Amino acid sequence: MRIAIIDDEQDMRQSISQWLALSGFETETYASAEEALKQIGPDYSGVVVSDIKMPGMDGIAFLKRLMGMDSSLPVIMITGHGDVPMAVEAMRLGAYDFLEKPFNPDRMTELAKRAGQTRRLTLDNRALRRELSDGTVLMRKLIGSSPVMERLREDILDLGQADGHVLITGETGTGKSLVAHALHAVGPRAGKPLVSVACAAHEESALSAMLFGPVGEGQDLPLVEQARGGSLLLEGVEALPQALQARLLTLINDMGNPAETRVVAICNAAEPESCEASLRPDLFYRLAAMRIDLPPLRARGEDILTLFNRFGEQFAEEYGTEAPQVTAQEAAQLLQAPWPGNVRQLINIAERAILQQRRGSGSIASLLMNDGEEVGQQQVGEGKPLKEYVEAFERMLIDNTMRRHRGSIANVMEELSLPRRTLNEKMAKYGLSRSDYL
Repeated sequence: MRIAIIDDEQDMRQSISQWLALSGFETETYASAEEALKQIGPDYSGVVVSDIKMPGMDGIAFLKRLMGMDSSLPVIMITGHGDVPMAVEAMRLGAYDFLEKPFNPDRMTELAKRAGQTRRLTLDNRALRRELSDGTVLMRKLIGSSPVMERLREDILDLGQADGHVLITGETGTGKSLVAHALHAVGPRAGKPLVSVACAAHEESALSAMLFGPVGEGQDLPLVEQARGGSLLLEGVEALPQALQARLLTLINDMGNPAETRVVAICNAAEPESCEASLRPDLFYRLAAMRIDLPPLRARGEDILTLFNRFGEQFAEEYGTEAPQVTAQEAAQLLQAPWPGNVRQLINIAERAILQQRRGSGSIASLLMNDGEEVGQQQVGEGKPLKEYVEAFERMLIDNTMRRHRGSIANVMEELSLPRRTLNEKMAKYGLSRSDYL
């Protein structure tokens, strides 16, 4: 995450920059607000840390300019002793938070991490909204032909039209945010606002003001008002404090049925039972009346190899190299891995496999081992029948062979020792088309 540091004192700039760099941030420093404005735009992928008292454009004027460009950009203000009234004014104008000199560096790091998380979510949601303005785009992003993925797509279409409040659960990395945006994109609210907030990224008082108000003069409306007529997306709803759960329940009850605003809640708890335990029973059952449970990657059979090949091709193109050819042994290892990080972990593995290939060293097995997965000792897991593994493996072999031979049916028949009719039947079964390889 990037951090832009604006301070007219060189020693202070360097001190803050060094400390945040040690904490893993990518820092950039500016001696004036005017200089910073040349580089910071509406979609700046980071957080701004600015002194309040500076020559030329001061911190308050700088903050107004930033909020005018992008009201969701997190800006942390630094104040000197006795400048607290200015800090209060900054908060009223939309500052994320403020620190009074001399400040605790650990507090600075904590604020920067929390603000960075908020910024990342904002930018991700913007990107998703751009991509998912058309529901068909979204459906293409839900890759996979396994029965559980077919059911998931059907559930999204059905619940998208049903228009009631929804609870989305699933392990980390399964694509809960993508599904939440899909529900909005394919339903009758597609043209209305989709407003999201990360419940765990804000302290209770700040989250309360963001959701329900009151807001300071010149600030945006509370999120429940911004989402009116559309969808309110609560990321990490299990982190919502009890008092705010009560206010959310009151809001839902007051809206009646059909609700003016749809609430889509994402629970990031590791276990579904943990989600239920963290929410008020009356709120949980209002949200869970419509529920989508995302399947873990290990339950998606042949999708594992399909996804790996798809992401491998994308990264190969990005890095200017050839996509790796998955061996039979590697395919078995991918299928049997537990994938605790699910699709997000698989994407990381695919990218690292491409980087390894470009260097000419390493293996998929070593990548899985490095992720803490003792592939050689893994059980098949989840009690899946052997048939699923055989079919996934068979699909992978045909797919890889078709890729190598660029769709030449004759060459594929010869290499795999398959008659034409059998090959055609298997390609139809696995949704493979010769035209995709030409």
